Amino acid sequence: MKKEIDISIVIPLYNEEENVELLHEFVSKALRESGRRWELIMVDDGSSDATLAILKKIAAEERNLKVISFRRNFGQTAAMAAGFDLAEGAVVIPMDGDLQNDPEDIPKLLEKVEEGFDVVSGWRKNRKDRFINRKLPSIIANWLISRITGVYLHDYGCTLKAYRKEVLENINLYGEMHRFIPALASLNGARVTEIPVNHREREYGTSKYGISRTFKVILDLVTVKFLLSYSTKPIQIFGGLGISSLMLGFLSFVEISVSKFVYGADVTGNPFFLLFILFILIGIQFISMGLLGEINIRTYFESQGKPIYVIKEIVGGEEKS
Repeated sequence: MKKEIDISIVIPLYNEEENVELLHEFVSKALRESGRRWELIMVDDGSSDATLAILKKIAAEERNLKVISFRRNFGQTAAMAAGFDLAEGAVVIPMDGDLQNDPEDIPKLLEKVEEGFDVVSGWRKNRKDRFINRKLPSIIANWLISRITGVYLHDYGCTLKAYRKEVLENINLYGEMHRFIPALASLNGARVTEIPVNHREREYGTSKYGISRTFKVILDLVTVKFLLSYSTKPIQIFGGLGISSLMLGFLSFVEISVSKFVYGADVTGNPFFLLFILFILIGIQFISMGLLGEINIRTYFESQGKPIYVIKEIVGGEEKS
């Protein structure tokens, strides 16, 4: 009989040969001391150095370690998604592979989960990174994400988080979406909280991410906002934009009419004549997009038998003798 697992640790790795052995040592030590049943899943994201070879060597001696190897580099989100798919623990905790996350924080995350929270996000309160190219973009991004999603966290970018397994089962990850999991989970009614965690300076290797990643995050944020607010009612956003455009077209038409019939002006050179045509066409297009979105949404949910809600539990209703 297969034993149940309490904790699954998921660690994406890309060219971290200098960190792998120490990382395994620190994480496995913290997990053994926790007294819980655990597994460690390390995902090699197409490394070009000796990362995979070292992982295989460790796996030959560590029965609690699973190693996933990608054929090429797919990115951190894909690596994390693969780990989540194979995780068997009741609680899933992702971590970075650069030794900057502290395994000693794992028990604190689990304590908050046991209090009833579904997502516990780490907050690198004293972050050990450069201010200009790492901390400043992160501060701006976290403020923006919190304002737009309505889920207020200090540190969306911290990989160290704890999730109940059932929360992850309803979330599909693309692009850089792993950082938005707390916001996406809240869409399904998950209870989200945040706790300060330790953050250590990188001792070995170099960071694989720069300021350019911020722009990708902003683009993904647009997707997340749409999913949070309009995923089951696209006509409301596209229809609203369409009606606004039609109203502007109507106002342009009023201006043209006044110029023509009140002042007798020639409207052929009037810029409002072009604006009238433009706004009417844009309005019709937006409303058409909303209707097409509604059709696609219904096709998606009805063809797969997916409900537009998520049930936490059902109590009572059983026939009593």
